[in-house]
Amino acid sequence: MKRPNILILMVDQLNGTLFPDGPASFLHAPNLAALAARSARFANTYTASPLCAPARASFMSGQLPSRTRVYDNAAEFASDIPTYAHHLRRAGYQTALSGKMHFVGPDQLHGYEERLTTDIYPADFGWTPDYTCPGERIDWWYHNLGSVLGSGVAEITNQLEYDDEVTYHATRKLYDLARGHDARPWCLTVSFTHPHDPYVARKAHWDLYADCGELDPAVEPIPFDEQDAHSKRLMLASDYANYPIAGEDVRRSRRAYFASISYVDEKIGEILDVLKRTRQDEDTIVVFLSDHGDMLGERGMWFKMSFFEGSARVPLMIAAAGMKPGRIETPVSTLDVVPTLAELAGVDLGAVLPWTDGVSLVGVAAGKAERGPVPMEYAAEGSVAPMVALRDGRFKLALCEHDEPLLFDLESDPRELNNLAADPGHAAVLDAMTRSAKTRWDLARFDADVRASQARRHVVYEALRNGAYYPWDHQPLQRASERYMRNHMDLNVLEEAQRFPRGE
Repeated sequence: MKRPNILILMVDQLNGTLFPDGPASFLHAPNLAALAARSARFANTYTASPLCAPARASFMSGQLPSRTRVYDNAAEFASDIPTYAHHLRRAGYQTALSGKMHFVGPDQLHGYEERLTTDIYPADFGWTPDYTCPGERIDWWYHNLGSVLGSGVAEITNQLEYDDEVTYHATRKLYDLARGHDARPWCLTVSFTHPHDPYVARKAHWDLYADCGELDPAVEPIPFDEQDAHSKRLMLASDYANYPIAGEDVRRSRRAYFASISYVDEKIGEILDVLKRTRQDEDTIVVFLSDHGDMLGERGMWFKMSFFEGSARVPLMIAAAGMKPGRIETPVSTLDVVPTLAELAGVDLGAVLPWTDGVSLVGVAAGKAERGPVPMEYAAEGSVAPMVALRDGRFKLALCEHDEPLLFDLESDPRELNNLAADPGHAAVLDAMTRSAKTRWDLARFDADVRASQARRHVVYEALRNGAYYPWDHQPLQRASERYMRNHMDLNVLEEAQRFPRGE
C-alpha cells in the first residue's frame, strides 16, 4: 500500500470561534475557505493547554502536559517522548519542519529529520514561572498589554520576517520532494507564528478590513472585581492597570489580528499552489490547526492562558481521502491528531497507544465512534496551581484547588456569561463532571510535580547563564558546497535531476 504524504499547516494563537465551519464569512481567507470545502471540519476543537509550548508538545505527542511535563513555555520536552514525527519516521516517512514548534531543551528535532528554520522563541529555561512567588510579574518576558496599545500597520516586523522565511523554505522543500530523489512518503510540518500578537499587519491586509463589522468584541469588558479568580490573575499578569485600553485600541488590535489571518492565508495559498503544481496534492493529507486561541478583548481579556472559548478553542480541518468533507460538531482535541494521522497513514501505534490521551478522529468524523470528554490543563504564568478543564457534551467545567469551579452550558450560553456551578438545577452535572475530573487528575500530585520542575529549572538556568553560554537554539544546516552546481558534480546530471517535471 502506498502511504499518503502529509502536510501539516499550523498557525499560532488563532481563535477557534472564528472557524465555526472554515473561516468566518467576514474573514478574507480564500485559500483556507477552499481547503475547508474539501476537509472534515471539527467545529469544537480544544487545545490540550492554552499556551504555546505545552500545547505543541501535546499536539505532537498526543499526551497532556501532566504526562509530557511541558507545563509552561520554559519546560523541557523530553527526547524519550514519541511524537507523530517519530511514529511516521519509524514507519518509513521522511519528516521535516519549517517554522515554530517552541521546543525547550537541547533536543530541537523530536523526530524530524530536518528543521529548515530556527525557532522564533528561545529554547532555554529563562521563561520559567515561579509558584513560590504568586502574583509576581516578571516584566522582561511576561505578556503585557503593550501589544494592544502598539497595534497597527508595518511592512516588516520580527514576526513577518519569520513567517516569510518559513514560507520560502516550505515551498523550496516541496519542490525538492517533487523531484523524487527520496522515494519515501513525506510529512512536512509548516508552522507560522501569525496571527500571534503583537497585533501588527501589512497595509495590503489591513486595508481588507476597512469596513469590517466585527471590530468590537461581542462581550464588553467585565470590571476587574466581577471577573473570576483566574481571569483576575491574568489581568494582573498582563499589567492591565498600567495599560489603559480604549475602544479604538481594541478595534485597531482586532483589525490587525484579522489582517494577520489574511496574511497567513496568503502564505498557505503559496504553499498549496506549489503542492498542486508539483502534482503532489492528490496524494497528500492536509491538516490545518492552531496551538491555542486569543481572547481578542472579549470580556476585557487578551491573549490565551484561560479555558474560555476564545483562548482554548482552535480550528482543526483535515483533508484526507479517508475522511468525508463536512462539519463535525462533536467536541475533540488537538491530542487526537496523532492517532488520527496514524490511522490515515496505516501506522500501528502499538505499545505506545496506552500513553496517548487522544483518539482517532476517523471514526468520530464518520459518526462511528465517540470521543468522550475532552481534557485540558494549564500550569503556567498567571496561575498559582495547576488548572484542569473538561468539555463533555454541551457542558464545560474548569477546576483549580484555589478557585471556585466554573461550569458553563455552551449550547444555551456560548459566551460563557452564566456560571452554573452554584445553580441547584445543575448540581448533578457539576457533581458528575467533578467526579470524572478527580478520577482523571490527582491535583495535589500535579501541583507537586510542577513546583519541583520549576525549582530544578531555576537552578539549572542560573548556572548555565553564569560563565560561557552554549545556546540550545536550533541552527539550520546550510551545506553550501552541496547546493546548485559544484565541481564534484556532473553538470548534465545535475540539471536533469533538479528539473521537475522532466521531459515536458
